Amino acid sequence: MSATPYHHGNLRDALVEAGVDVVRDGGPEALSLRELARRVGVSHAATYRHFADREALVDAVAERALASLVAEVHHRLDTVDDPDEVTRARRRLVEIGVGYVAFAMTESGLFRLLFTAYPDAPGGKDDKGDPAGDDPYGMLNQALDDLVEVGYLDARERAGADVTCWSAVHGFSVLNVEGPLRGLSPADRDAALSTLLLGIDRAFGAGGSWPELAPVGLARG
Repeated sequence: MSATPYHHGNLRDALVEAGVDVVRDGGPEALSLRELARRVGVSHAATYRHFADREALVDAVAERALASLVAEVHHRLDTVDDPDEVTRARRRLVEIGVGYVAFAMTESGLFRLLFTAYPDAPGGKDDKGDPAGDDPYGMLNQALDDLVEVGYLDARERAGADVTCWSAVHGFSVLNVEGPLRGLSPADRDAALSTLLLGIDRAFGAGGSWPELAPVGLARG
């Protein structure tokens, strides 16, 4: 990619946007203040007015990556409109997983960067002791709480369910982005993801007789 001269406006934002492009092109390893200065068209020294070091830059780009991940998950949640409250709550949990994996597959560089500098680490709490922020972890916890509220997930099984979901979906994402599953065809990947997510769903509803959910897919509807 050729350098993009910087003419006016907020230099910090321009550097962060360039950082997003760098990570998309070459992964987290390609991110450097010198490369951003070249792309934006300013001196290397000018970058230090906004970022003390590479770590500060990584944090800023990770915030943009997190915002993109949240947007993808929200898009998936917006497709859930089932009139039955139990099915709707179950589907929302599943679609959070789909959105997470979809982001990992389409933004693999940003996904890899995000988990070297996650802005709000899993387990973080806000001032009230609740899961922090509008991030995938907080959205996951809300979805699990909703499953308890509608009677699908036994309240006694709620503790630790967030870690089960997060670990399974993140592991699946890593295996598909840079592990032995990266060569799967889209159809096989969708089938494997359905097996994973619907298996978790069935395990959470083990206390009753519930209808099966439809298989999932990564293609946007």
